[in-house]
Amino acid sequence: MSTPVAIRATEIVLPGAVEPSGLEVRTRDLPAPDKGQVLLRMDATGVSFAEQQMRRGKYYDQPAFPFVPGYDVVGTVTATGPGVDAELTGRRFAAVTKVGAWASHLLIDAAELTPVPDGMDAATAETVVVNGITAWQMLHRMAKVRAGGTVVVLGANGGVGSILAQLARHAGITVIGTASARHHASVRELGAIPVDYHDPDMYDQIREIAPDGVDAVFDHVGGPGLAQSWRLLRRGGTLVSYGTAATKNEEGSSQLPVLKLFAQLVAWNSTPNGRSAHFYNFWAGRRRRTEWQRRLTQDLTEVLRLVANGVLTPQIAAQIPLRDAASALALAESRTVIGKVILVPGA
Repeated sequence: MSTPVAIRATEIVLPGAVEPSGLEVRTRDLPAPDKGQVLLRMDATGVSFAEQQMRRGKYYDQPAFPFVPGYDVVGTVTATGPGVDAELTGRRFAAVTKVGAWASHLLIDAAELTPVPDGMDAATAETVVVNGITAWQMLHRMAKVRAGGTVVVLGANGGVGSILAQLARHAGITVIGTASARHHASVRELGAIPVDYHDPDMYDQIREIAPDGVDAVFDHVGGPGLAQSWRLLRRGGTLVSYGTAATKNEEGSSQLPVLKLFAQLVAWNSTPNGRSAHFYNFWAGRRRRTEWQRRLTQDLTEVLRLVANGVLTPQIAAQIPLRDAASALALAESRTVIGKVILVPGA
């Protein structure tokens, strides 16, 4: 066990359902790592769609206000608690936290750490933690699309979409990616065929590209367009829904859109049509925590290997100091960026 050192952590607090400018900065003393824990110095964390929903109180199963957001983190171990190998100190790891990562330092269970390859930049690794795991599991564990297939990725310029498009192309799959026209060049660089999601005839354009239907549609939007995504599938195809972005600005219960979505997916699956519909839940199976963590670590390790080998090119939209998290969140919500907005420690 390394010698505990008192650390004063800087944290970004979400005090309630506020605009990005309503985020608060606070400092507090962290206790020494407890049994099985490490103290992690944040090297990079990110702004995901989850935080955009959380600040509206719209993320399914989010904690009560106030809390520190931050879905994932890349950091360096600076101290270890009882029962943890002191050799971890000084090494860089990635972890999924769901909340709490928007902080200069945080305490985390050592079992939740995944090693980051030596020499990999923290911001580069951060772009593919929760986004990379999500994309990998949806493509390879849920849809199981084979080489030669065709898929549709809604929002192919986004954090998950850009990784999903690259993973699919690497697997020999044709990718049709939706994005606004200004991002089409970037979508082509990912190896995807771009379609303008502002075009009212978007789904007709996709049918022209894939007249026999597609093997999978990855839809984070939900809402009325989900039925259109379902109709794009060929027999044997899979719809993977992983969000309800279409309802993010609606007032009312954060659970209602998700429950409506579940009901629709169940209805489609109960119809004998040779297609299947699934909702991807990152946290599914966590009750069997050891197995869930093993799968997560395995998938993230594979994604990080692909980054290290140059197969995946992480899309970093911007790197912004932690204390300026309000502007980082506003930028991420502007829908003008490609990839992920990254928070770094700052001066």
